Amino acid sequence: MAKTIKTIGVLTSGGDAPGMNAAIRAVTRTALSYGLRVKGIMRGYTGLLEEEFRDMDATSVADIINRGGTILYTARCQEMTTEDGQKKAAEICRKQGIDGVVVIGGDGSFRGAGKLAEFGINTIGVPGTIDLDIACTDYTIGFDTAVNTAIDAIDKVRDTSTSHERCSIIEVMGRHAGYIALWSGIATGSDAILVPERYDGNEQEVINRIIESRKRGKKHFIIVNAEGIGHSTSMAKRIEAATGIETRATILGYMQRGGSPSCKDRFYASIMGAKAVDLLMEGKSNRLVAYKNGEFCDFDIDEALGMEKDIPDYQMALTKKLTR
Repeated sequence: MAKTIKTIGVLTSGGDAPGMNAAIRAVTRTALSYGLRVKGIMRGYTGLLEEEFRDMDATSVADIINRGGTILYTARCQEMTTEDGQKKAAEICRKQGIDGVVVIGGDGSFRGAGKLAEFGINTIGVPGTIDLDIACTDYTIGFDTAVNTAIDAIDKVRDTSTSHERCSIIEVMGRHAGYIALWSGIATGSDAILVPERYDGNEQEVINRIIESRKRGKKHFIIVNAEGIGHSTSMAKRIEAATGIETRATILGYMQRGGSPSCKDRFYASIMGAKAVDLLMEGKSNRLVAYKNGEFCDFDIDEALGMEKDIPDYQMALTKKLTR
């Protein structure tokens, strides 16, 4: 028989993402509607291991849905990658009377969630990462806001790039995933889009494209470069030397993590947070909430972590056609 859930914990782990607060709010208020107690776990797994908890009620999550970041704070926790740390975390949950935990974060956070489940704590994951790099889901909390932040910044840089007849390299976030670069590059009509999944290091191809475009009369250029490729400043120097066109690098950095979440991030995060509690109440554990093919669903965490995600060939081919 499924374990009776009376108290749940909720934590945010890894990099922050706009919409995390909407998910926390949904988890809390959905749990309260079931008559459950809710404990906010501060600073992710670090706070869990250090027993930093706060009791949550409806007022605790009032007026947070529009706020970026996470009211529970977040951190990365090396100790949680060890078996001793994982066992300790599960024991603390039992000591605190926590019957289930909702983990909002990325793939590293879900590995920890899977280990908690192994040690007997009902655990549900909610994908919160701006990188859109969780293979089982078409949406992750924070991506929509982050990519729109990038688009806004690129549009602004384009204005000064046009005025000075420059080439601008704009570096967006995405260590291993190029989705922010792909989406923002296509959406802003960029001249080149470099993503870690497909970039072969052929900088000369980019240079040739700029030279050919200059011959056709184009006087300014925008290159969107993913963080996973990086080296935007040195790339700018090489392009300027090769083309004779003044070239500047702009690294957007952590501004993409911040800001008030978009409607989509608030709405989808709310549904995902509520669904996580529903799954716990159904007696489920070691599950990851996802949005796939237009439906909210759930996957086994281990199965989800074993999936691989790549940028579709058609979308990559499209970047070549649209950036000519």
